[in-house]
Amino acid sequence: MNKEVESILFSEEEIESKCLELGQKISKDYDEEILVVGILKGAVPFMAELVKRIELPIKMDFMDVSSYEGSVSTGKVKILKDVENDVRGKDVLIVEDIIDTGNTLSYLTELFKLRGAKSVCICSLLTKPSRREKDVNVKYIGFEIEDYFVVGYGMDYNERFRNLPYIGVLAEEVYK
Repeated sequence: MNKEVESILFSEEEIESKCLELGQKISKDYDEEILVVGILKGAVPFMAELVKRIELPIKMDFMDVSSYEGSVSTGKVKILKDVENDVRGKDVLIVEDIIDTGNTLSYLTELFKLRGAKSVCICSLLTKPSRREKDVNVKYIGFEIEDYFVVGYGMDYNERFRNLPYIGVLAEEVYK
């Protein structure tokens, strides 16, 4: 374990098992191809593991959006990289690493609906309900957590720790 990580919340094996479970649920819920949109950068490891478990035709795309300055949410969503696929008439599955305030996913859900998506669903590896500012309908949730500062499996602090194969709680002295 990394010295700056206080504790491990979910091991690599637990995450892989959860991805299998979520992939099976998603596969049962859809009849045709879905557009899987990963939110950069944090969702990449989760999405890579998840899509291997989806037994449907998929297209993959990515968006890079920001609503944070440092570790604080501004409440305003900026699109840094948009999807390349036209979402009109498609079932869109947004894949996110963690849902905190809900601002970003609320914005993206409405954006895809305005662009004519047939349906928009969210799959998130983690959710922190205690931090929610906007109500978002998350159909697929990996794990619910308390208000910890977590890193690993794509999640970072100042671009560090994304490559950890587990999800851990970052020691407070690192980010305070």
